[in-house]
Amino acid sequence: MTTLIPTVKELQAYRASLKGSVALVPTMGALHEGHLSLVREARSRADSVIVSNFVNPLQFGPGEDYERYPRTLEDDLALVDDFADAMFAPEVRDMYPYPEPFKVDVGPLGRVLEGEIRPGHFSGVATVVLKLFLLAQPHIAVFGQKDAQQLAIIRRLVHDFNLGIEIVGVPIVREETGLARSSRNSYLTAKGREDALALSVLLSKTVECPTAPELLRLLRNKENSSSVTWDYRLAVNPATFEEIDDAYVGEALVLLAARVEGVRLIDNASVNLVPSGIKETA
Repeated sequence: MTTLIPTVKELQAYRASLKGSVALVPTMGALHEGHLSLVREARSRADSVIVSNFVNPLQFGPGEDYERYPRTLEDDLALVDDFADAMFAPEVRDMYPYPEPFKVDVGPLGRVLEGEIRPGHFSGVATVVLKLFLLAQPHIAVFGQKDAQQLAIIRRLVHDFNLGIEIVGVPIVREETGLARSSRNSYLTAKGREDALALSVLLSKTVECPTAPELLRLLRNKENSSSVTWDYRLAVNPATFEEIDDAYVGEALVLLAARVEGVRLIDNASVNLVPSGIKETA
């Protein structure tokens, strides 16, 4: 049975009682099968698994969905019951006792793409993750690869602050239709879910683009659609998150962000690009 831990002090006491390796799975709750894949991965790697369940206000900007973000604590506890030893679900005032808490400066990596569209978002993410790391003192922390830029920033956070935590990225879990699982999918109507498949359909086409020029043509050829508003559809160097050019060769990360029925969705996929004029062979 998963133990519910509602306060910072109780988490610190619980952590002090643990022996062996500890894995942390940070979440904002509203858990689904995608989250459960992270918890299962954590279970396979550590003696004890702690899942955090905290809707972090610092990573939401003005006009975003902080107030209406789904909060389903009882269902979340039931979902992870066979895999997690504890769930940390604190109140905001316990995590941030002062009105303007210190925040982590995420640097240039956190100010492009998602960071440019959502100013301050990654500072809020890095701040709460650093607090969770300090409180839970995990040996391993597990994140989904759907938030690719977030994962890169967390890896950099661990490296630059010498935290000594192994960061594990778990592949995207999709619905049968191909739509990437997300807590925000619950906002979509049936038609919205159908329209949102534009993201996964586009990603499936990237495998047909073995070279950078072909891939970039595909991503720049935006079809007119009143149901999907694209924030960006780009290919970047996964090490730097800088956009690739026509001469790029090697692994590239295709990043998509779009709005469907006012709901913001992201998705991504890796592609291996060969020099122009050379077809990749099996």
